[in-house]
Amino acid sequence: MIASVSHSRNQSSERKRPGSVSIRDVAQRAGVSIATVSRAVNRIPTVDPELARRVWKAIDEVGYLPNTQARALVSGRSHLLGLIVSEITNPFFPELVQEFENLATAQGYEVLIGSTNYDSARTESLMRRLLQRNVDGVAVMTFGVEEDLVKKLVEREFPLVFVDAGPGLPNIHVLKVDYAEGIRQGVQHLAALGHRKIAFISGPLEQRSPRVRREAFLRAMTEIGIHVPAEHLVEGTHTMEGGIAAMERLLERGDLPTAVMCSNDMTAIGALHAIYRTPLKVPQDISVVGFDDIHLAQFMLPPLTTVQMSCKSLAAAAIEALRAGIEPDHPKAKQKEWPISTQIVVRQSTAFPPGSLPARMNKEPARPTKPRA
Repeated sequence: MIASVSHSRNQSSERKRPGSVSIRDVAQRAGVSIATVSRAVNRIPTVDPELARRVWKAIDEVGYLPNTQARALVSGRSHLLGLIVSEITNPFFPELVQEFENLATAQGYEVLIGSTNYDSARTESLMRRLLQRNVDGVAVMTFGVEEDLVKKLVEREFPLVFVDAGPGLPNIHVLKVDYAEGIRQGVQHLAALGHRKIAFISGPLEQRSPRVRREAFLRAMTEIGIHVPAEHLVEGTHTMEGGIAAMERLLERGDLPTAVMCSNDMTAIGALHAIYRTPLKVPQDISVVGFDDIHLAQFMLPPLTTVQMSCKSLAAAAIEALRAGIEPDHPKAKQKEWPISTQIVVRQSTAFPPGSLPARMNKEPARPTKPRA
């Protein structure tokens, strides 16, 4: 034990203070030229991968801190990407941030992250700060940027990625989420179980994404010939608290639905909590469907049936779209839209509606079996 501590002290004493370590020290440690270190640090693609690994290993061993501002002056790029999300308290967004950062780091970029909390003034301020840091591009993954703000953001000619919609300008790339298919699958799943009284809890309707999700629900219901009464359309806030309040409003009304679709998983989790406070049970008395498929969904009681919008797919598309705008020789430099698929993930929060024949059969007690001789 003492030898191990002594060895670590000797190792640390060999390392210079970070400020005193130079690119020459890295070159000497890696056994390459200063020019090779410079090309590796600036991630020039012609550098041999084995040499690049040696350089980065040496950088770690000697404690060299590359000057990112100097790199940006030399290469014209900072290798920094901005990522703006709506709220860090919604588990969907930390999952998205983690996937985005993992993919960006693997491709030689660092990430600066900001959260808007659905505040347009805060979004504008975050964008201004990212511009001051000389980012190469920004992914605005908020699902709720107003069009007037978008126009302000695109005045600078650098790559921007938006979700759902963006102005048709050369530097703009859009991730087009297929809400219609996932929500259609959710509605058809409930209809196949026998549900006809299906309610929908949306997000805040001043934002585009919640409106698109509600419209997709209404179209899917029309396709199967079911009219949705106004009292079965409730506006929420895309939060657990909003889900509780919206579900309580549905429960207070006389004509109780047998199933509820929610605009996101946080709303659905709130709905489950509101139902838990009553004598009703999920899914025996009422089925619940979410949207997003956050990691927490599978651990709810009961596990939540939901429409999956993959964070990994969103992050991968955002990174590729940004690189398409940053790197002139990128094979998809002219592509403007990246499709994001959605699909239903069936778990235990959905079942046959109460009173239906399958539901009654499921409630029948099992017949006693004859004991073996």
